[in-house]
Amino acid sequence: MSDADLEGPSPPTPLPVGEGSFAFKKNIADLELLNRFQRDFPLTTHPFRMIAERLGWSENEVLAALRRLKEEGKVSRVGAVFAARKLGASTLAALAVPLERLEAVAQQVNEYPEINHNYEREHDFNLWFVLTAATVARLRAVLAEIEGDTGLPLLDLPLLEEFHIDLGFDLRDGGRAKSIAPSFSLVSGREGKDRMDPDETDRSLLAALQEGLPLVSRPYQLLARRLGLSEQTVLERLRYWLDRGVIKRLGVIVRHRALGYRANAMVVWDVPDAEVSAVGRALAAEAGVNLCYRRPRRLPHWPYNLFCMMHGRKREQVLERIEQVRIDHGLAAYPHAVLFSTRCFRQRGAYYLPLTMPAPPAPLKSVAWTT
Repeated sequence: MSDADLEGPSPPTPLPVGEGSFAFKKNIADLELLNRFQRDFPLTTHPFRMIAERLGWSENEVLAALRRLKEEGKVSRVGAVFAARKLGASTLAALAVPLERLEAVAQQVNEYPEINHNYEREHDFNLWFVLTAATVARLRAVLAEIEGDTGLPLLDLPLLEEFHIDLGFDLRDGGRAKSIAPSFSLVSGREGKDRMDPDETDRSLLAALQEGLPLVSRPYQLLARRLGLSEQTVLERLRYWLDRGVIKRLGVIVRHRALGYRANAMVVWDVPDAEVSAVGRALAAEAGVNLCYRRPRRLPHWPYNLFCMMHGRKREQVLERIEQVRIDHGLAAYPHAVLFSTRCFRQRGAYYLPLTMPAPPAPLKSVAWTT
């Protein structure tokens, strides 16, 4: 899974001093809000009031800022990031698409609601997407349909070992929050062992959460009313899911590219199997590595088994960081490739349950960015 994925865009046209000062203060305030609440979102009856108290703002200012940031495309939602294998099945897949067919094939892929991320990357395998489904059977069916309908070679790269997965990083420099340490997990052979078996109430609440929390003073109460539950029930279930690891992170989910992180690279290595776990753990400890995991090779087309995601403001900055990591960890002997993202065809949270499957997708509108 990918999961997005700040220097920001080119500097704005200079403004008069008064307006420029206001804009600067607003940007700093936005950054403080987003940086502090990408995780550990308050589980209280008035969460935005608690955030306001911590920031020295009013509750209305917090809500207004989040609504504006969402409208600007800088915030995806305020809500939960789920652990894929506890609710369903997930994989990373790629297609080698002729350039003249790329947009058409990306549209074909996006027709499946199971697709939550879909990017063009710099490689012969140039269309990369994350699928999340309620069952392994459904996941495999979608992969088979995509491969059959497109007639293109497809890589299926399920997660084998997780070293660090967390896109809630410090938006000032791309580093990791000090309180966040890498977590290691061997996934292979555990299909179904960690899954949660939701009852009807759980399913309705999980489905509603896929869209994010409503931006109102009492979001848990509004969510509860829509589902015929009590506010206390909603809060208790969220606490329980956080404790169980069903929810990996509860907070503001940002769109990194809209906030200036446009140079995002998937770095892949071919590491001997006997060494890959140790190397993965070492890389996961690097502050600039936001995702790090092991996936299978698919020879002869794909020889790589260790994956990292690095996010940066500029391409040169990311390449320098990659080279430094190679030097620091003695990786020069391992073949590697750097796949920068060049276009986004879809980026949203995963849909595990069919209750809130979105309407048929609108015509494809890809978003390109420069690095």
